[in-house]
Amino acid sequence: MIATKFSMLQHVCFVPFARATCHRSFTVSASASASTTASPSRNLTASSSRAPHVDPRVLLGMSEHDLQQLAVEFGQQSYRGKQLHHLIYKRKAKEIQAFSHLPQAFRNDLIEAGWKIGRSPIYHSVTAADGTVKLLIKLEDNRLIETVGIPVEDEKGSMRLTACVSSQVGCPLRCSFYATGKGGYSRNLRRHEIIEQVLAIEDIFKHKVTNVVFMGMGEPMLNLKSVLDAHRCLNKDIQIGQRMITISTVGVPNTIKKLASQKLQSTLAVSLHAPNQQLREMIVPSAKSYPLDAIMKDCRDYFAETNRRVSFEYALLAGVNDSVEQARELADLLHEWGRGYHVNLIPFNPIEGSEYRRPYRKAVSAFAGALESRKITVSIRQTRGLDASAACGQLRNNFQKSPLVTESDHEKSQPDVAVAC
Repeated sequence: MIATKFSMLQHVCFVPFARATCHRSFTVSASASASTTASPSRNLTASSSRAPHVDPRVLLGMSEHDLQQLAVEFGQQSYRGKQLHHLIYKRKAKEIQAFSHLPQAFRNDLIEAGWKIGRSPIYHSVTAADGTVKLLIKLEDNRLIETVGIPVEDEKGSMRLTACVSSQVGCPLRCSFYATGKGGYSRNLRRHEIIEQVLAIEDIFKHKVTNVVFMGMGEPMLNLKSVLDAHRCLNKDIQIGQRMITISTVGVPNTIKKLASQKLQSTLAVSLHAPNQQLREMIVPSAKSYPLDAIMKDCRDYFAETNRRVSFEYALLAGVNDSVEQARELADLLHEWGRGYHVNLIPFNPIEGSEYRRPYRKAVSAFAGALESRKITVSIRQTRGLDASAACGQLRNNFQKSPLVTESDHEKSQPDVAVAC
């Protein structure tokens, strides 16, 4: 099952290799993370963020039960909470005053108490020739995040719509290998800021999102609390099946175990990119703190705990990790650590200023063939949206290197914005 079939993770966000370049064994203090960039000497942990993962006055992300409780607290009948739930997740209302089915007094009370829905405006959008749409969403603090909608029509004419969502504003370190890292890192995304990306894609396509992949900007495992809360909402409130959701990681120590303990039926995608420790350390800076054997053990345990197949993302870099001999070595590694694995090959998505090159199709096919001959399930991701600055971080970097300047601040300073041609 190679190029003739799309993999479930087939989309335009080239973040698995992107994440591989970010060091994951550091910790950032609350004050340090307020900066748009992070020094390589600072540490990152899975909970690093300057802001709580949930905004206490945002409706988006709340369950039907929570919304019912909120309605009662405001002196309303509990069924008003069900109405809130319908208006937020089905009608996709963006302002509380748009809740026309609710009493005006209740709407006024919510607004006066500081409540908001939690939807952000779309700052810019680009549509590629293949139908892929990339959005820049402007957050409340004037920072931009990317989300991508990838439509795929099957043989029967029905559409599968995948939303590729970000979990952080930028990358925790200034990674030199991909576009997101060059834009710097600001903070973790809150629960509603992840969820609203899916709703924004549905608004653009006028179609329900069928698949969600956490492969946009940032490392999901460094923001696991928000990611898991968003996952619950996407599954329970927006009604996207757990098996249609993929969480990707370059590997953050101890987090795969934490994810396994949740016993989700979603797919874990691990960015591997090398068949041995030495090469992985060259490509993935975090490899020294989270060796390949430790990652493989955690993946084996994850499969045993969840009975869910682990997918390994492997970015093919011309002349670096794309030889047939390296494919054979990769197959031996996977067989050594058990079964239930799948390899998703990703021909490098070229970005400006990168030293890496995209391999020729012949090399990609030979690599895939070598894996298949050793009975490794493999797919080749079809590149989508190259004409829409589709690699993660590219479009954002065209528009923003620091927070956008508001109109009230314009006289004090000029925004660092470069409009793409």
